[in-house]
Amino acid sequence: MPNDVTDKLQNYMNTMWNDYIQINPQAHKIHSLFVQAGENVINDHIALRTFNHPKLGIKSLAQHFIKYGYKECGEYYFTEKKLYAKHYEHEDKSLPKIFISELELEKVSPFIRETISGVVEQIKPEVIAHENFVFSGKHWVTSHTTYLKLAAESEYASWVYAYGFRPNHFTVSINALKNFRDITRLNDFIKLNNFKLNAAGGEIKGTPAELLEQSSTMAAEIQVQFGDGVYPIPGCYYEFAKRYPMTNGQLYQGFIAKSADKIFESTNKA
Repeated sequence: MPNDVTDKLQNYMNTMWNDYIQINPQAHKIHSLFVQAGENVINDHIALRTFNHPKLGIKSLAQHFIKYGYKECGEYYFTEKKLYAKHYEHEDKSLPKIFISELELEKVSPFIRETISGVVEQIKPEVIAHENFVFSGKHWVTSHTTYLKLAAESEYASWVYAYGFRPNHFTVSINALKNFRDITRLNDFIKLNNFKLNAAGGEIKGTPAELLEQSSTMAAEIQVQFGDGVYPIPGCYYEFAKRYPMTNGQLYQGFIAKSADKIFESTNKA
């Protein structure tokens, strides 16, 4: 990939990171703790959320990475949460994978479907086409009452309703760390510094036999402006992933649906 394109893509990722830490200051603090410990923090993947509405869907976000050379590499189903996801990889393996999920609107209640359709119809096509769309936030007026009603059925729906389009989480590659190559030791370090881990399904999701171990913080609450006032709700979280080699010696690059299912709960209200 030409250097100017590489630089542009790196700047794009940096802009996404800067947006992300605005609503997840704990990620910036944890990142700084690793740097202070002498670590070079490499990002394993970035996750984005959307709806499978005709105007949106995974493709509406994926297009902005595909133009930089990303290719679709895997798909995942989350029956209970009514989600579908794909992940994308770049031939330059130093670049993070992109994991994009969508809420399957045909499987949710009429209330969610009508609420989401109403807000999506307010987004102009040129906004979706602009590459900054992936961190453009929300394009509609929200109400905390509606947020709570959405959350009662789908935490995922309520999160996207409240925050719009922006990175849901970044992920530290444990493989790239020097002193925290063991996920249990890393988790202890996170907890020692007073950050809460997602314990749904256990603090460690996945096993070496599945070729992927993951853990994540619980999203801290931040003050969010709704149309009917300012309320504290869960923001974003920080994930940690350790990958294991396949039989060919290459590190596994995919995701485990049952583990990701529990990782999604990192934005649940405590």
